[in-house]
Amino acid sequence: MITRETMEFDVVVVGAGPAGLACAIKLAQQAQNKQQECMICVVEKGSEVGAHILSGAVFETKALDELLPNWQELNAPVTTKVAKDEIYWFNNEQKATAIPHFATPKTFHNDGNYIVSMGNVCRWLAEQAEALGVEIFPGFSAHSLIIEDDTVKGIITGDMGLDKDGNEKDGYMPGMELRAKYTVFAEGCRGHLGKQLINEFALDDESSPQHYGLGLKEIWQIDESKHQLGTVVHGTGWPLQGDTNGGAFMYHCENNQVVVGLIVDLNYSNPHLSPFDEFQRMKHHPVFKNVLAGGERVAYGARAIAKGGLHSLPKMHFPGGLLVGCDAGTLNFAKIKGNHTAMKSGMVAAEVIFKALENEQANTDLSEFKDAFEQSWAYKELQQSRNFGPVMHKLGKFVGGAYNTLDQNIFNGCLPFTFKDNTPDHDTLIDAADADKIVYPKPDGKLSFDKLSSVFLSNTNHEESQPCHLQLKDPSIPIAVNLVKFDEPAQRYCPAGVYEIQEIAGTKEFVINSQNCVHCKTCDIKDPSQNITWVTPEGTGGPNYPNM
Repeated sequence: MITRETMEFDVVVVGAGPAGLACAIKLAQQAQNKQQECMICVVEKGSEVGAHILSGAVFETKALDELLPNWQELNAPVTTKVAKDEIYWFNNEQKATAIPHFATPKTFHNDGNYIVSMGNVCRWLAEQAEALGVEIFPGFSAHSLIIEDDTVKGIITGDMGLDKDGNEKDGYMPGMELRAKYTVFAEGCRGHLGKQLINEFALDDESSPQHYGLGLKEIWQIDESKHQLGTVVHGTGWPLQGDTNGGAFMYHCENNQVVVGLIVDLNYSNPHLSPFDEFQRMKHHPVFKNVLAGGERVAYGARAIAKGGLHSLPKMHFPGGLLVGCDAGTLNFAKIKGNHTAMKSGMVAAEVIFKALENEQANTDLSEFKDAFEQSWAYKELQQSRNFGPVMHKLGKFVGGAYNTLDQNIFNGCLPFTFKDNTPDHDTLIDAADADKIVYPKPDGKLSFDKLSSVFLSNTNHEESQPCHLQLKDPSIPIAVNLVKFDEPAQRYCPAGVYEIQEIAGTKEFVINSQNCVHCKTCDIKDPSQNITWVTPEGTGGPNYPNM
């Protein structure tokens, strides 16, 4: 029996992203206004706040305006206003058609928004939270739930100092029990505790399956003559073919830098597809090449995005806690934005929790959160964009895009139709033998690169000798099932080269290079056998993104 240190709080928040930090700040503000003590703890698995934050990001300040109206005086790193929107249909590897604004959903337009590094915004939000008395523990992974009497009572942080077989090494430190009257889960997309909570409390019984995209992103230092501060570029079409949906982006931010990326919807059907290689190929299109050529790639990262919207939103309350932000799936895909809605969900959670604490309640099921969230502008946004993703899945890029433009621009998302996609993303792959092979060009080392040099730029690191955080329910399935049927797609869907098929002593073996993992969660989502479970590694493990 492991003896664990126990700390008790009024509220424990899991995850120092926009949702978790907005929740903590709002709680502390209310406590300060009422001159009440409220002990708030935020645990963050990254080595520092922001280390694991990866987002586009064009940022809408609506939630920030409410939370910290004087954010400009407080020197928030929100300074580059969007100056121009460009939207393209990429016809092929050489041509692109500029799409006029009237022919695109108005949700794509970014007047009044800002180009930001959400990692830096979260670092700044953490400073505001700490100034209000919030305790933030970076480098501590929330490893498991404390559930007693069918109620969440807090979390247990991960043990430190175990070898790959789970044996104690020198310097072993057992994880701590962080107990709370209420626990808020704000882990981001496909949070591993959020996934457990959804299963444990059947939170998605009345929802469509969540749908996901994989976002790949790089930061480039470019020639000053090519830099157009505040320009936002979005596009779709090539290189994604057939039923593969997604979109490209390029944002001109400060210091002669641009961020460039590709989102690939994870409901694609061709097991030969590699999102990473599609992204590398994309940068050779003249729209990107003309900006990036001669520049230097300075950062790389990847992260899954929860994009199912309203139909995929689970119940967000359960005995003892709440599920907020991308852990629940509050992203507004019609806007390609989720930071503002994530923050608002965290702020609504804080209001509901603080009222319960005032009434001396603890570990109750905060069912009133449902009504409070549904009365918010964030929910209204999700309601108006509820069909956006399912329509694209059902009707394709052209017809779906036309429907969405009509629905958003003329009817404000109120056309009286409901589209749902009830096929999980892991169920969409066809047999490899029936799929078109995709031959990707070799990287040129100037615009396109390999996975390992990319992972190097993510500053990813894990303690070498520790239990593998990519767990197989059945170790035989990758070779016996996935390789035979799908040519083991983990080799390609992982954007970090974690999974390989190697021939060892004449036998094919499935090799997991967990040291490379950038915590994108794609394997947990897309594995067709649902055989891979992502759990937290030791605290501080994973990427260390400086300005993502």
